[in-house]
Amino acid sequence: MDARLILVGLAPAAHGGNRTGRMFTGDRSGDFLFAGLWRAGFANQPDSHSVDDGLSLRDAYVTAAVRCAPPDNKPLPDERDRCRPYLAEELSLLRHGTVYLALGAFAYDALSKTLPVAGALPRPRPRFAHGLEVRLTGNLRTKRLLCSYHPSQRNVFTGLLTAAMFDSVLARAAELIAVESEMPSA
Repeated sequence: MDARLILVGLAPAAHGGNRTGRMFTGDRSGDFLFAGLWRAGFANQPDSHSVDDGLSLRDAYVTAAVRCAPPDNKPLPDERDRCRPYLAEELSLLRHGTVYLALGAFAYDALSKTLPVAGALPRPRPRFAHGLEVRLTGNLRTKRLLCSYHPSQRNVFTGLLTAAMFDSVLARAAELIAVESEMPSA
């Protein structure tokens, strides 16, 4: 609950998080995600196959915009909107969040409508792009929204998202968290 890095994905994969009970666990997207979190120091091991495999996240929390595995792993905006109150409640409980990382445009859209601070994104809202960094407004403390392409098999296998690209976003998240932790309390 003290995590400062909050990662938001799409939805639990039918053969991953939906099957195992933990987001990104037991699927190839999770293999890529947890390896990156491990390289960046946010996880104690580079993989996760089951809820009892010993994975421990450090200063990071992983959730999703949608709560159930959607048909064809493609949730509709209506499903996102119906799940929004659950995501909003979850984010409100994560009070130490400094950096929100949207994994894909769908998660970016969900976060832009759900972040705990009303009107947190500047208007007009920046378009989703890998590596996008948005300073959230209306905060006493500096909070940022970072974006990465989703670590789906399609994005990874086609080279749209590489380990180096993902590592760069996670390194920026770690840098922002370090800077924020050095600031005096408001």
